[in-house]
Amino acid sequence: MMQLHLEAISRQVGPDRHVVLVLDNAGWHTTGRLGVPSNITLLPLPPYTPELNVVERLWHWIKDHAFSNRVYADYDQLADQLCGMWQALTPERIKTICRCSWLHEN
Repeated sequence: MMQLHLEAISRQVGPDRHVVLVLDNAGWHTTGRLGVPSNITLLPLPPYTPELNVVERLWHWIKDHAFSNRVYADYDQLADQLCGMWQALTPERIKTICRCSWLHEN
């Protein structure tokens, strides 16, 4: 799936632009089997630095507010709950959760 994702980004960007894609160190981001298109550079975050990956704050919030202390009857119920949570998450809430003072200082 990561390969398909890179290819889709590459097509969208086109041959005249270049993208630097910041990634965490998930195995599917770092595997040597990825064929990285020439218009993309992968920039991995240093290991063990969740404070640099602001989406980690969002995952933590989601786990604490949408999924903690709950039991789901099956996968479909879990998927429905997750989709509903994503649809209810506003851009303002995401900005509030992911905001880092060091990132937004002048």
